[in-house]
Amino acid sequence: MRKARFQYRHNSALNVIFLLLIGVSFVVAMFLAHRLTEKYVENEFELRKIDVLEETLKPYTEFFQNRVPEISFYQGYLDSSSAIKYVDTVFRKYPFVKKIEFYDTEVSNHRVAGAFRINHFSMAPQAIYDYTRSPTADSIVYNKRKPNSSGSFWNMDEFNNMAAKFSLYVQSIEEGKPLQSADFISIFYHVTHNRITFMNIPREEDMHTYKDLMLKEQEKSPVFQQDIVSFILDPEKLNIRNTHRELYQYIHITPIVYESLNTDPDLLNTELPLTGAFADYKLHFSSSRNHIIREIYHRLVPVALAIVMIYTVLLFIAYLIYRNLNINKKMYSLQYDFINNLTHEFKTPVSVIKIAGNNIKSAKELSDRERFHYGKILDEEADKLNDLMNKLLSFTQIENQSIHIKKERINIPQFIQNLVDSYQIKLPDFKIEYSTRGVTTFRTDPVLLSSIFQNLMDNANKYSLPGQKSLNILVFTEKGNIVFKFRDRGIGIPGNETENVFKKFYRIQSQYNQQGSVGLGLAFCKELINLMNGTISVKSKVGEGSEFTVVLPFEL
Repeated sequence: MRKARFQYRHNSALNVIFLLLIGVSFVVAMFLAHRLTEKYVENEFELRKIDVLEETLKPYTEFFQNRVPEISFYQGYLDSSSAIKYVDTVFRKYPFVKKIEFYDTEVSNHRVAGAFRINHFSMAPQAIYDYTRSPTADSIVYNKRKPNSSGSFWNMDEFNNMAAKFSLYVQSIEEGKPLQSADFISIFYHVTHNRITFMNIPREEDMHTYKDLMLKEQEKSPVFQQDIVSFILDPEKLNIRNTHRELYQYIHITPIVYESLNTDPDLLNTELPLTGAFADYKLHFSSSRNHIIREIYHRLVPVALAIVMIYTVLLFIAYLIYRNLNINKKMYSLQYDFINNLTHEFKTPVSVIKIAGNNIKSAKELSDRERFHYGKILDEEADKLNDLMNKLLSFTQIENQSIHIKKERINIPQFIQNLVDSYQIKLPDFKIEYSTRGVTTFRTDPVLLSSIFQNLMDNANKYSLPGQKSLNILVFTEKGNIVFKFRDRGIGIPGNETENVFKKFYRIQSQYNQQGSVGLGLAFCKELINLMNGTISVKSKVGEGSEFTVVLPFEL
């Protein structure tokens, strides 16, 4: 009769669909990561130029806010020698300052030739000093300009602009109204193309004195000192600080009206105007597309690694699910075989008992021979049922740790001989031989050891062909352990199955495995041996037989 094949829901299509979804989503995730990184880098290319501008103009800002107003510390009494020291520190620290003009200015109500005059108020330079860098860049070229015969200087536009702004402010001064911070730049600074001109800020009482000079007719007043310094700047000398070299390959300072003639489509360009005295110039940024692509991939690497890690975890989870499904499938198969075999093992003795019982019940009288025959059948079949139930019960007790080892000293030859005698009475064609080397007594639980022997002896008989039913038992000690070797001439076990034979409910599927086993014998042995702190192993060759080795701690 052909054995019914167990049914189990297969999930191959679901697994394939899941893997396809994982693969497609991985490709989509990498594509989106690349596109988003590309857009991010392009946006950074447009936005980060502000950082470069701020860093590049930082020396100019520091110069404008801190060094230029230092002139006010002299309160108009900056002389040529002090000016040289001041100019020297400026030239050394700020290479973009090309030239400095110092106007040693006098304020009074005197009529002075060439002076800037409003009402009675006069402003005129006593002398003009020009300071430039020497060709060797380690000294200063100094030039002093004096008024000509008419009392005027050439190129007085910058001075006149400052004088006009200051005069208008003096004329509008109100009592009790202090100078606002916003007024400082508009009055005392004059920022034009590549030039910053600054006049030292007078004290408040000096301001009111200047207003009186301007609006009231007085006798000749004292001469008041004012300092005006004009800084001529060179934008080409600004130190470009490329704080984002990964984005900008080339940065140049160009005139604001400059238009790049490079029409290379692989060259990305952007620009940003400078501020202050450099407002006529701009920073021109350019990078090749390959340079940007390298930066895109540089930033994409950690994102890609994160995506790979996420999908690796997903695949590992998928593998665990697949492995659990396979384990469930095997467990379902084992459960299916176990129920079939257990049912068969129970039905066979029950059927035999029922038949024997019916024969006894239907017989009018039984001879001694028939009564002995039926009694033997009932006894043997009851033993089979009892043995099966005992194995199942013992497994439950082992798993619940309710079995306790009761150690006794046993005589090993006598113990084995008793088992051999009982088997040869039941199975006269089963040949059993044993030998012991250097060991006669052993302290252990005789009931548990007897169960181990009986299961291994049953296996040797059950899985041996007729005419080859034999078993050789060898006992010896080794390294503080007692070793039991059971060598048979049975059908053998395939090499890939040797690790599985000790699993519960596992049965090797072969043409010889028709012995009604439920797959509990060797598993039961292994559990008992583990309980006794021992080990069991097997060596086998198909068609030649198997050798089971049991190693237990040796106690005298």
